[in-house]
Order: sequence, then structure tokens, then C-alpha cells
Amino acid sequence: MLTPLFEPDTIAVIGASADPAKVGHSILNNLLTYNFRGRICPVNPSAAEILGLKTYRSVSDIDGGIDCAVIVIPARHVPAALIESADAGAKAAIIISAGFKEAGKEGMQLEEELKRISREKGINIVGPNCLGIINTANSMNATFAAGMMPKGRIAFFSQSGALGIAILDWAIGNKIGFSKFISLGNKANLNEVDFMEYLVNDPETDVILGYIEDVVDGRAFLEAAKKATKQKPVIILKSGGTEAGARAASSHTGALAGSETAFRAAFRQSGIIKAEGIQDLFDTALVFAGGRLPQGNRLLVITNAGGPGIIAADASEKLGVSLPQMTKESINVMQNSLPSNASLYNPVDIIGDATSERYSVVIETAIKDPNVDALLVILTPQGVTDVENTADIVIKNAGSTDKPVIACFMGEERVRSSINRMKDCSIPNFSYPEVAVKEFRMLSDYSRWRSLDNAEEPFSCGSKEAVSALIDKAMSEGRYQLGEDRAMEILSHYGFSFPDRGLAKTAMDAAVIAERIGFPVAMKIASPDILHKTDVGGIKLNISSPAAAEDAFMEITSNVQRFMPDAFINGVMIYEMIKGGKEVILGVTYDRTFRHMLMFGLGGIYVEVLKDVSFRIAPVSRAEAEGMISEIRTSALLRGARGEKPVDVDAVAEGIMRLSALVTDFPAIHELDINPLMVMHKGAFALDARIILEAKKAV
Repeated sequence: MLTPLFEPDTIAVIGASADPAKVGHSILNNLLTYNFRGRICPVNPSAAEILGLKTYRSVSDIDGGIDCAVIVIPARHVPAALIESADAGAKAAIIISAGFKEAGKEGMQLEEELKRISREKGINIVGPNCLGIINTANSMNATFAAGMMPKGRIAFFSQSGALGIAILDWAIGNKIGFSKFISLGNKANLNEVDFMEYLVNDPETDVILGYIEDVVDGRAFLEAAKKATKQKPVIILKSGGTEAGARAASSHTGALAGSETAFRAAFRQSGIIKAEGIQDLFDTALVFAGGRLPQGNRLLVITNAGGPGIIAADASEKLGVSLPQMTKESINVMQNSLPSNASLYNPVDIIGDATSERYSVVIETAIKDPNVDALLVILTPQGVTDVENTADIVIKNAGSTDKPVIACFMGEERVRSSINRMKDCSIPNFSYPEVAVKEFRMLSDYSRWRSLDNAEEPFSCGSKEAVSALIDKAMSEGRYQLGEDRAMEILSHYGFSFPDRGLAKTAMDAAVIAERIGFPVAMKIASPDILHKTDVGGIKLNISSPAAAEDAFMEITSNVQRFMPDAFINGVMIYEMIKGGKEVILGVTYDRTFRHMLMFGLGGIYVEVLKDVSFRIAPVSRAEAEGMISEIRTSALLRGARGEKPVDVDAVAEGIMRLSALVTDFPAIHELDINPLMVMHKGAFALDARIILEAKKAV
């Protein structure tokens, strides 16, 4: 429970100072200035009183003990102060002091000491190296930031103190109300997961914002986010995820993945709304602060200017937002009240000389129309535009409906007071139509997420004992890169189908096996040391006779001996040629934060050149597997294009789920490719596979 942190009866400020230049003074002053409702106890062995408050030499001198300590003293003294606070009854501490893991080896050791004390004494820690926290419900400003954010329904946690200060200033300047503010600092104890779990149950909070640079426990983060987003929108800005930081990888999947990819997949699966920048974080917070969600994706645009209406329509088409026509009855109502040159469709253009009465007619009609899920009211301040009265109409109608009403009053001087009045009534305003449409799309996407049943049905398949034996054998032999023969054996135990095949040890074997399978056949080198067979001339296709099979055997083995003379060669695999399907790739890579990440894409140039792929964190549900397939740009090719027969998309989804089950059961698998998986009209065959194991089993 984090109640002692956010709702303490008594706070001790350890390191309180009478010097206005000191952080300890700023924190104490903020608690006093903004009228914290509890008892404030400054702790400073060199002062009798500070800012009119009795000051204590140590925490142990405080009568009745404390609930929370704010510690702002040199790092080397913090562990002792934390122990003393816990002994005085504190269940929470906000450690402002810097000089811990961010400061080098000695600081890291100090931070480990804080973790040990937290565990042993049962005291929760925010920080160290943080800005502090704010709870507007009880006027507790335990930060050293200037100013106090207005009271509202948005909570914000931030891994960056500097960004936290910017958010505070933005909130004050824009009169945006907040419920909680948390600066995470180094996250020695409490982290983003703890605060998500607290805020989702906080009656003062409707919207959760966050800025993070990393995640302590990816699995716990996913689980907490899935639960939180079903109740409240969670909007997060994540930095530090460029592909420049991605590690080298041996598989296609590993090469295409990176930390940013993993976070995008995790956010998508857990319902987190990903902000693309600071401005986007602010904009998205504004639209969700209105507290209303649309029932669908249908937006009605009302405008007094053609250009902005067209821009809104263009943005809607690009973003997949529906612009519906209103019912015939609604159009008749508008036709009787609007000039003949007004556009009655969507966008509804009520012409540049529009009065507030015209806006009123259209808005009232749209609110009642069953084809409309939300309204976007665009206004440009033209010569005869009645800005203030139009704002009043927007405010009045927005208060009478559950449909979201979004404003786009364009300009600055003539619209500023109206925008402020709408903001006071929780009506978001955006300066540009395309931004307003984008934020409506965020609302509709989140509304859809809330309505989805994301229960993860159990999916179990395969012989764990057989696969465990195969993996243990490979690792005992020091083999961590498994070629297609061993990879296929493992995958076959999890339900994957492969073409008819046989291993040829000699050229004569190749002819006999090829004739048994039936021509044409494919031939590939079988070697645990060779993953990229094409690069060493280790593949021959469309072999059409016994003689050609013998020649191909000799050519393949000669090529390999020339390019990789030290490679161990088992022989040459002969495969039935599978034709008539579509090639896709399934893969797995290991992310240090979220562990196994699944990949899907079309094979061939689509993965090599276009990188048209999708990712999810394992384990996945069937709905998530199907989502992976549908979201790639070229998915229509699987369902039949230009008269082609569709292929078995269900078999692909089944394959994704089987891979998910395999890597969940065996975390030692760090990378895996099935490339290609040939998907037929019915069923699918894996034509090539490889697996890379971690030398030390992942946990």
C-alpha cells in the first residue's frame, strides 16, 4: 500500500534548511506555501526553527513518530537517515538526494544499501535522485519545483526530473488539473509498475500519464498495464529506443527487432497509448481529460471554412477515421435552417458568415444523430464570427451529451478567452484540424480496446519431454546454433508440418531418396555449423532426375568444403518441392526487457527489403496472433488478390501460437526463424528453420 506516501499524517523533511538557495528549503517551503494538511517536521541538527516550524535534531526526537520522510542530505548519510526514519514508524521515503548509481561505483553500492534497508525495514522508497511527489488532493507538494499544479484528474509519473518540471510548468500555464505527480528517479524500490497499480485504483485519478526511459520488469509492466488500461487510459512517452542501440543478431527476426520494436509491441498488447513526443503527450492528455469515450469511429466535422474542413477530411482518410453521413431526418433539419450554399454532408460547411445560431443547429442535430459518435467543431475567427457565443454553445451542448465534443478554434488573440473557457469545462481545443482528428482516433482506438475481450485462452501443445531432451543434448555438446535438421525435429514436436525429406550421405543415396520422394526435389546442405546455406552454395532447387540429384550432391558438398572447410557435414537433405502457396516468415527473438518477441511477415523480398513485419510479446492469444497477420501492409496478398485463391490464414495464426507456446515452455531459445513457412490453400509447411540457444538458460 502506498497510502503513507501520498496521504501521510506526518512528514519529516530531513535536511530542511533556512537557506533559500538550498533544496531542503524549497521542499519545506512548498509544503507550507500550498497548505499541506498534515504535520510538517523539519529535521536539522543545527537549527531550532525553520520557516516558523519547530525543528528537530533527529527523526527519533519527533513525538508520535512519522509516516513519510523526505530526505535531502548528502548521499553518504542517506542510508542511516532511512534506517532512522523506518525506526520512527515511516513506511515511505522520498529520497531527493543524488549521488547514487548515476554517480559511479561508490554510488551504486550506496543504492544497493538502500534496497537492502527497504526490504529489511519494510519502507517504500521513491528515488533516489528524484524531484519528489505531489498530491493535489491533500495539497502535498513534496518537490523542489517552483509552483503547484492545479487540482484535477490526471496523474503523471516521470523518470526524468527535468521533464517533470516542464510538465508542472505546462500544467500551471495551461490551467490543466492534475491529481498526482511522481518523479521516479533511479527507481531503487518503487517503479512505474507500482505507481500504475496504485493510480488505477486512485479515486482522484481518471487519466494516467508517464515518461519512461526503461522498464525494470517487462513482464510485470505488461500485466499491470493490461489491467490498468481496461479501467483508465494510460498514455506513455518512451525515449531511448532507437535502432542504434539494438544488438547484433544472427537471425532475420533478431536483425529486424530492437528495443523500440519491443516497446511498441508491448504497448499495443497492453492497451497503452504511445505518445510520439512531448507535444503529443500533452495533446493526448487533453483529449482524454474530457472523460468521454466514443461508441465508435464515426466523426462529424462542423466548420465555417472550407480549407480546414478539407484538411480534417484528408487527415480522417489517412488515419482511418470514418466521416459518416447523418440521417435523412437530420439533413432535413439542417436544410431548413442553413443557407442554400451550405454543405450538409460531412464535413458540414456552414459558410464563412456563420452565426452562432448555425453552429447551434448543427451541433444539436449531430448530438441526437445515431450515425455520429463524436463531433469536431472547427471555427476560424472571420469578420462576422461570433466567437464567444459559439464557445458558449459548444460548452452547453457538450455538457448535455456523452459523445466527445472536440474543438478546433483556430488562431490566437480572438479565440484565446473562448478556448480558456472551454478548457475550464474539460472541452479540449486543438489549434489544427489534423491534430484534432489524430486525437479523436486515439479516443476511438482506446474505446475499442476497452470493449475487447483480451482473455488469454490457454494454448498448450507439443511434447515438452522430447524437446527438453533435444535441447539438453545440443547444449551438452556445446551446440547453440541448430540447423534445420535439429530445428525441424524440435518444431515437429510442437505441431509444425514439414515436406517429405531424407538425409543423403552419398551421391547414390541422393538419387535413391530423390526418386522415392518424387521429382522435382530441393537439396540443401545438412550441417550444424552452417545457418546461411545460400551464401556457401549449399542449396539446389528443382532437381528433376536421379542423375541431376547425384550431380547436385557433389556440387553442394564441394561448394561447402571450399567456402567452409572446417564445417561438420552430416550430408545433404533431400526435400519434396512444395509449390502453389505463399511464403511467410515466423520468428522469435529475445528482448532483455520483455523476453521473447514473436515476428510475422511475408517471405522473400517483403521481409528482406520492405521489412513489412509485425511483432508481439509472447505469450499471445489467438486474437493477438490474428492481429499480427492483419496489420502488415501486404496482408491482402494472403487473402487473395487479383483472382488468386486465398491461403490458410488460420494455419498461420496457429503457427504463431505454437511458436509462442514453444518459447514460453523453453526460454533457452533466444532466436528462431521459420523461413519460409509455405502457406497453402489448406495447411502450411515449414521449408527451413533454425534455432539459436542461449549459452546460459534464460530466466
